[in-house]
Amino acid sequence: MAEAADFPGTSPSPARRWLRRTGALLAGAPLLAGLFQLPAAAPAQAADSGSVSVALDSLSPSAPTDGDTVTVTGTVTNNGKQAVTDAHVGLRLGSPLNTRSAIESAANDSDDVQGANGSEVGGKYVEEFSKLTPGVAEHFSISVPVDKLDLGDDGVYPLAVALSGQTSAQPWDQVLGIQRTFLPWQPEEAGTTTKTTFLWPLISTVHMTAETGSNEQQTPVFLNDDLAKEISAGGRLEQMLSLGKNLDVTWVIDPDLLASIDAMTGSYRIRSDDGTTTTAGIHQAVAKAFLDELQNAVAEKDVVALPFADPDLASLAHNGTSVTGSLNHLNEATDVAATTVDTVLHVTPSTDFAWPVDGAVDPSIVKVATSAGADKVIARSDSLQETGGLSYTPSAARPIGGGTTAVVADARLSTAFQGDLTKASGATLAVQEFLAQSLSLNLQTDQQRSIVVAPQRMPTARQAQAMAAALTALQGGNWSESQELTAAAKAKPDSGATTRVPAASAYPSALRKQELPRSAFEQIARTQSSLDSFKVVLTDQSRVVTPFGRAMNREMATSWRGRANAAASFRTGVEAYLDDITGQVRLIDKSDTKLSGRSATIPVTVQNNLVQGVDHLVLRLTSKNPTRLQIGGHDYFEQRVAVSGGHSQTVKFTTSAKANGQATVTAQLYTEDGQPYGAPVNFDVKVTEFTATVMLVIGGGFLLLVLAGFRMYTQRKRAAAREAEDDGPDEAGDPTDGPENPEGPSDRLTEESGTGPRADDPEQPSDPTPDTTAESADPSSTGERVDR
Repeated sequence: MAEAADFPGTSPSPARRWLRRTGALLAGAPLLAGLFQLPAAAPAQAADSGSVSVALDSLSPSAPTDGDTVTVTGTVTNNGKQAVTDAHVGLRLGSPLNTRSAIESAANDSDDVQGANGSEVGGKYVEEFSKLTPGVAEHFSISVPVDKLDLGDDGVYPLAVALSGQTSAQPWDQVLGIQRTFLPWQPEEAGTTTKTTFLWPLISTVHMTAETGSNEQQTPVFLNDDLAKEISAGGRLEQMLSLGKNLDVTWVIDPDLLASIDAMTGSYRIRSDDGTTTTAGIHQAVAKAFLDELQNAVAEKDVVALPFADPDLASLAHNGTSVTGSLNHLNEATDVAATTVDTVLHVTPSTDFAWPVDGAVDPSIVKVATSAGADKVIARSDSLQETGGLSYTPSAARPIGGGTTAVVADARLSTAFQGDLTKASGATLAVQEFLAQSLSLNLQTDQQRSIVVAPQRMPTARQAQAMAAALTALQGGNWSESQELTAAAKAKPDSGATTRVPAASAYPSALRKQELPRSAFEQIARTQSSLDSFKVVLTDQSRVVTPFGRAMNREMATSWRGRANAAASFRTGVEAYLDDITGQVRLIDKSDTKLSGRSATIPVTVQNNLVQGVDHLVLRLTSKNPTRLQIGGHDYFEQRVAVSGGHSQTVKFTTSAKANGQATVTAQLYTEDGQPYGAPVNFDVKVTEFTATVMLVIGGGFLLLVLAGFRMYTQRKRAAAREAEDDGPDEAGDPTDGPENPEGPSDRLTEESGTGPRADDPEQPSDPTPDTTAESADPSSTGERVDR
């Protein structure tokens, strides 16, 4: 309403005069209050309200029917500085809330004392406290028959637990603390019930490494002992199992979790905190008991298997598709999922569902999710939002093109148990809000719908307990019936429901910040490349390919979100371990070698410290100086190598020298397709070769020495023979023999000049018979002539 302005010379407008009178009355109000000593009730109440906290620990039954008695328990704590006197706790019931938005709004203001509180259920249905001392918690319990609550039509009633009292500063009755919740009221079977699917996830973080020990049994190695804690009595997964087995739910299982627990049933080891040592695991009995109970729990139930290790589809779509080979890992993870579940649990799971984190989707995520064969994507309604103006929540299933069905989980129901539920009060409020939203959803229309609830992937034990309490009440209620996920995905979609996948720009930035970076997928690709080079030389590839393949699936797990450092450490550990075992097949370092002569053999040793044998390796020896040294007559020479596990093999190469000097030789292992394997070994060969001319000179000199020696030998032999002839008369008394006379100068001159008789001359008749005994080893006189 427009006001007339006051100008000089004009009378005030009626509106202006009313404002002036009102201002005068308000200005005099404090004075009147002082004169009559009346308390300013409203401002005082606002100043001190909320000084007492009210915790609602339990509400039973959560969804009452006719004839029930509602019991509310909890505690009140005076957080103020003054004692509260004449206090009592009572229940206040308001009018039914007609929309889901109204329920959500009331839940957000659950402890606001200034909000609408409804009328108190009077009479004896209160608990009184004469005094509440500051800082002291007092327990209360109130039971009220349902017929005393005056509940009317079916619906969701706001129920408030309020503490009223007074303090010395404000000596009048007022609400000092309140806790609001909801009371779902559906006493009779609903004409149309909601088909509700609740996903019950059995998913954990990554626990197993790629290591399988250096023994024939391939003993698995775990990062830590956390998994044993989770499956032990009271642990998170043990609670999920013990609670879920009594509920009508769809089990959503990560096959990696099953594989890890199954590995624990045998011999396994735990890595130390510093990562340098391992110790033997001791929880085999716990693991076996868990799997036995799980097998019984899922028998005849709807089971959905996620791809192995629950890969992060959003990270892969946004950062991994541009890295070669990334999608192959998703395909492998999908391929082994069904086999793993069937082997461990003996059930056949559905593998055609993909579940992006928090159900957030965009076109690239849908494309990646369906690339491995899934044709159903579990989304959430806060991502795939309704744009058609429907007055009710539509069924979960709706086609989004390309033969793909989006199964849209209800966001309000799916996020009901994500808060801190460590206290009983938090769990109670979560249960009541969940039931209220479910009933309100059912009351929206007479049309039957299929609703899916997809909670957080890894609920805590307390969150799981709250989920189970809510489901127990829901499945015992009158407005909902259980349905399997596979059935919900096949339900007829609402014609007015949205089928348009939101654009990439609509993807939540908070989720995008948690994604695996591109560098993570590049590191995975490097590991895969190293594995591809290594596996071709193995005689039993499965011993290496399988554990490393599963380790690379784990590197893409959704559970790494929010744990970037741990994710990087795991990837580095896998890569380092592969490098380590690859290095178990290597060339032994070789010292420098000396080569004398035209040819020689050079030995090179290949060592295999693996358990299994290696084959399909080629050892190549290459001369860096082929003009000086050749291998097998060429610049390089290759020989195929096969080495048994735990053994070494020495390969010999024939070399030929072309010139003196030093030549560098490189030994390198290759795979059969020509890819280098391992590090090369370089060594020097010092060549001291003898050329043909040198050999001829040396041979000639040696021959001259032999001839000279032989000449000296024969000369001495002839001299000895002549000396024997010149000796005195022999036994026959030969008169021609003169007296014994040494050889005179004339005789020596005659022999050396060659003028005397020679050995090769024909024997003369007068020559005496040589005096040579039969035992003499000297050669006979053959008349051989030696010329100077």
